[in-house]
Amino acid sequence: MQPQPVQAFSPAERNAVYHAIFTRRDVRSQFTPRPVDEDVLLRLLTAAHHAPSVGFMQPWNFIVIRSDDVKAEIHDAFERANAEAAAMFSADRQPLYSALKLQGIREAPVNICITCDRTRGGQVVLGRTHNRDMDLYSTVCAAQNLWLAARAEGIGVGWVSIFHDSDLRRILNLPDPVVPVAYLCLGHVDALYSEPELQVKGWQDRLDLGDLVFQDRWPDALAQDLTQDDDRP
Repeated sequence: MQPQPVQAFSPAERNAVYHAIFTRRDVRSQFTPRPVDEDVLLRLLTAAHHAPSVGFMQPWNFIVIRSDDVKAEIHDAFERANAEAAAMFSADRQPLYSALKLQGIREAPVNICITCDRTRGGQVVLGRTHNRDMDLYSTVCAAQNLWLAARAEGIGVGWVSIFHDSDLRRILNLPDPVVPVAYLCLGHVDALYSEPELQVKGWQDRLDLGDLVFQDRWPDALAQDLTQDDDRP
């Protein structure tokens, strides 16, 4: 099979892609109880499965969770880890942290855990010979594909990351070579924040793109500042 000619997207198609990117949100409390249709879920999983992967290793699996009992176990694991996380922040940040809703595990009709099988492709994988973690990076691309497709379908997604790895492994029966990469809550939403919720609620502002783009090399002055910060106790 030969490469096929490539045509640019039409303006409407291009705008739809950027619209999905710019209006994607991390959903915690806007889920409705309306079930996610099986055909929609299959489209989302198909989009995730078409993510780029180094060496075409496709290291992902998708655990689809609808069981209230499993969700309850996952929620309990989150609560334990979240209590520990709250104590890690400074005293002036803790009240705001505690006021934030950081998950929608029980509210979302569907939860999905995207995992990375670190044995996929064998011992030597094209493109992974010098960076062992390329399989993990590839799996994150699958999460992003699913998230953008979900936005186009009117499905909200929330990524829950505050867990002990051992808890997820135990609850989801993950074998040793399989790593949980993204625990996602999915469901229909009727409303979304116009800006990221953590920005709306005063936790963090979006950084200025102009401060994040460098030409050719990392600036010496910034490199020195980072080195000094790293040396501090």
